[in-house]
Amino acid sequence: MRKGLTFLQGAAMTVFLALPLPVLAAPHANTVIATVNGEEITLGHMIMARDGLPEQYKKLPDDVLYNAILDQLMQQTALKQELHGGVPHYVKLAIENEERALLAASVIEKVMQAATDEETLRQAYEDKYSDGDGSDEFNAAHILVETEEDALEIKSELDTGADFTIMAKERSTGPSGPNGGDLGWFTRGRMVPEFEEAVLYLRAGEISDPVETQFGWHLILLKERRKTAAPAFEDVRDALTKELQDAAVESRVSSLTASAIIERPEVEGLDPAMLRDLSMVRN
Repeated sequence: MRKGLTFLQGAAMTVFLALPLPVLAAPHANTVIATVNGEEITLGHMIMARDGLPEQYKKLPDDVLYNAILDQLMQQTALKQELHGGVPHYVKLAIENEERALLAASVIEKVMQAATDEETLRQAYEDKYSDGDGSDEFNAAHILVETEEDALEIKSELDTGADFTIMAKERSTGPSGPNGGDLGWFTRGRMVPEFEEAVLYLRAGEISDPVETQFGWHLILLKERRKTAAPAFEDVRDALTKELQDAAVESRVSSLTASAIIERPEVEGLDPAMLRDLSMVRN
């Protein structure tokens, strides 16, 4: 009997081992990690909680962060349950604002992705650099003074033959004065807008009329202008991507707001300072 029993147990084990083992589903966003009084906390909840952390916390080891996030979510769930389903008005408003911002960001992300596929980027590169030239580059010098009267006086002397370099060394208050006002070569976007605009309208050898900027009054001598060589596609990919994305988002926002039915009723007694009054939403 014992031998037969041993045989049967062995046979049963053989049959069991031959049966296919159940396939366990891989963890996914809806996988339940814990429950608090029956309320589920999923892997998705934990992923989004981690994503919202400051960068310094994201650098913690994964196991440490996993346990800390789960503990926090369980504690928050237990605390939340104390409200027994009631949601304070200010919380509802905050949730609505957060939902609005997240959904808007989702649309913006899709717009940006659609605007920057490889073909579109390549076409933008061709459109911008098809002539083989890059951006404008300028070699200039300037004389900086405090008042328009001083600038006009110096300009008058320059127009009658005074040497720009000497005048810059004697009269300019800028740091480039001792070097004759020389600024070297620079590209567009490197100077303040008023200065750059004046340079764009000058021909080589010309001196501008007085130009006012946040630093004072300038007299600008354009020594030379040239085109830089067109950059390689990969060198400007990021810049082109940003240009296309910014333009696409601005266009979509303008289109949507223009076609939307937006009403702004007159509210008697409305004061912008009311935005400071949190008691209005905590009642």
